[in-house]
Amino acid sequence: MSMHLAVLPIVLPLAVAALMVLLEKQGMGLQRALGIASSLALLAIATRLAIEADTGTVAVYLLGNWEARVGIALAVDRLSAIMLLTTALLGLAALLYACSGWDRRAPHFHALFQVQLMGLNGAFLTADLFNLFVFFEVLLIASYGLMLSGGRGARMRVGMQYVAFNITASTLYLFAVGLLYGLLGALNMAELAQRIAAAPAENLAWIASAGGLLLVVFCAKAALFPLALWLPEAYARTPAPVVALFAVMTKLGVYAVLRVFSTLFGAEAGMLAGYVWPWLLPLAGIGVALAALGALAASRLRLLAAYLVVGSAATLFIAISVREQAVLAASLYYLVHSSLAVAALFLIIDLVRRRRLAAGDSLRKLDHLPHRGVLGLLFAIAAIAVVGLPPLSGFIGKLALLAALPDAVARWAWPLLLIASLLALVALAHAGAQLFWRSPEGTLDTLPRPPARIELLAVALLLAAGIAMTGFAGSLLAYGGRAAAQLLDPTAYRAALLEARPVRAREEAP
Repeated sequence: MSMHLAVLPIVLPLAVAALMVLLEKQGMGLQRALGIASSLALLAIATRLAIEADTGTVAVYLLGNWEARVGIALAVDRLSAIMLLTTALLGLAALLYACSGWDRRAPHFHALFQVQLMGLNGAFLTADLFNLFVFFEVLLIASYGLMLSGGRGARMRVGMQYVAFNITASTLYLFAVGLLYGLLGALNMAELAQRIAAAPAENLAWIASAGGLLLVVFCAKAALFPLALWLPEAYARTPAPVVALFAVMTKLGVYAVLRVFSTLFGAEAGMLAGYVWPWLLPLAGIGVALAALGALAASRLRLLAAYLVVGSAATLFIAISVREQAVLAASLYYLVHSSLAVAALFLIIDLVRRRRLAAGDSLRKLDHLPHRGVLGLLFAIAAIAVVGLPPLSGFIGKLALLAALPDAVARWAWPLLLIASLLALVALAHAGAQLFWRSPEGTLDTLPRPPARIELLAVALLLAAGIAMTGFAGSLLAYGGRAAAQLLDPTAYRAALLEARPVRAREEAP
């Protein structure tokens, strides 16, 4: 691996964002060209990192050439590479869609978009709890600007609730980090794991409390019951190209739970080993059920899609709570699939909403829908993928997940997930019938313009990626299995962080 490849997913969007601010007066064309070039480069870098990570080596990059225990350490393994590649795909599609004209409505859209990509990539790469907080804040600040720009009325109201909710979660995160540092004197994940394993008995309750606070924060970001109420309205009111990228933000919460609690509270943690997993399983089950009911009761199409985001995250929490390699492998496949499929659905919904004129995305009003042929086809493909019907990747992901569940969990998870999928299918089928089969009498005096080619290209990119996941399902599930093995046995990840040395120190060593 090239020496500096691991840091490029952070440095590249940061540098491009700074350049965009300097060149903002040169016109929107230059902003778009820089943004698309940066997104393509990020996709290429993420692909290279995923290939390199599959060698089994955990690459550690020491920012500023400081030792990992005192500086900022980045680490690339299979899991972080999967998340980087998913983010790069979503970022490219969302940016292409925004370039159809939405980017003109939000001041500094392209710079903020690159900053959000930087924050997401940094969160997936960092091996330090405090810098995980820093990257959380970077991506959240950018998301505030993207979500609220040009907004008014309901969007401003739910946007301010979104801001307040995340500030509260960030405050709890700081309490947890401060408590862990006060007890253990470290924030590097590998070093924390060592110190938790050797912690005296009188500190275990405090360490467990700090871990519990972290779990609350991560579950809030992943919208797990009972911390999911903020998401449906917030995502339903967010502009389409922004919410398409937001599809990976709930998965960031799932990633954080996997990374932090697998590394810090593994088998070596003694009495604290895996103490959080039993709490997640029942909450995830309730979350799946409520998300399915919410989708069924949704009165707007965007609200329906937002509940599907909640349901996909809850499904992932069922899988990661089991802590078995085959289940984790299927869950990682499902994580990528659900992010791409829901993002495509949000973009298609926006295409439909803008052409229904007075009715918008309401499922309780009838309205004319020009260009319903192409829009209906795209909606059908996305709906099949999201629900998990054959032959697309959603079916493969859910089938692999259900087949791998142990009997004790499968007894209730099988009927729960199948009934939830049925309810989601009914909700989407009802929405499709309302949108594409029913219309009021009369004709429109003027027809809205057809979808722009770049909008269709963005949707096609996401749907094509999902179809490609179907064709390469065997290889992708195998890659997920190897990533799951690294998660379940994080020895190599910890060792790579603990053994990483600054370049100068290596050169001076005999």
